[in-house]
Amino acid sequence: MLALLVVLWGSAFGLTEIALRLFSPLQIVTGRLWIGALVLLSLLVVSGQGLPRSWRTWGYFLSMSVFGNVLPFYLISWGQQAIPSGLTGILMAVMPLVVLVLAHFLVPGEKLNTPKIIGFVMGFCGIVLLTGPSALAGLGGNPAEIIAQFSVLAGAVCYGLNLIIARRGPRLPPQVTAGCVLLGSALLSAAASIAQGDPLPGSLDLAPTAALLSLGLLSTGLATVVYYRVVARAGATFLSLINYLIPVFAVLAGVVFLGEEMTTRAVLALVVILSGILVSRRRETSGGAA
Repeated sequence: MLALLVVLWGSAFGLTEIALRLFSPLQIVTGRLWIGALVLLSLLVVSGQGLPRSWRTWGYFLSMSVFGNVLPFYLISWGQQAIPSGLTGILMAVMPLVVLVLAHFLVPGEKLNTPKIIGFVMGFCGIVLLTGPSALAGLGGNPAEIIAQFSVLAGAVCYGLNLIIARRGPRLPPQVTAGCVLLGSALLSAAASIAQGDPLPGSLDLAPTAALLSLGLLSTGLATVVYYRVVARAGATFLSLINYLIPVFAVLAGVVFLGEEMTTRAVLALVVILSGILVSRRRETSGGAA
């Protein structure tokens, strides 16, 4: 399931690039959220599953809508306008560290231990190796670049917080949680789009429209269901490792679909990243939780 999520989220970058030919960033965010929400809510109606009525439960959903979708989508997209993708990948790789620390204090059974720390360090080193150590040279810079870097970091922290909220939230079927969270996200994003006065395009071109539909159906709808299923089964710390795998998928996709060269550095980075994930999942002999 983690591998499927990597493909669904990893392909979103290319789909977004195509959709940007016609739609604004906020329109893409709003469109993909509404498509995903409508699909999942339709499935709930067909399966006969009702929506929760507890205000506390909907409070969790609203929190996950803000920190898991709307806020990080905007913060990262805004930041990427001023910094290169390699540096963005490195900044996003801090999310597992955020989750490790928060889960230690807030999630039962996910205490910080030596394998988790070693796995995080190995994964982070793999990201730096994959994107190229020169990407670290982009840290700092002029005030606009520094603000953009903090914006991406804030998006990574939002994702980390959302994992903790999801782990501590009510135990519901993943499709129920996914549908409700996407509905809340879609409503918030639509309100932001209306407030901004973002005009819709006059006509719909095939490629950008198909890309937006794919973003909604696959990278948002299906991915959200898988996301909450993985959180429920394997925990927040394990899922946070996805930030290491998405760059790996991007490299492999470039080789398969774009004919790019698989360098020795990329192969080595892949080995380091996957090894870090394996190490982080080991249980300590003293009985610590993995």
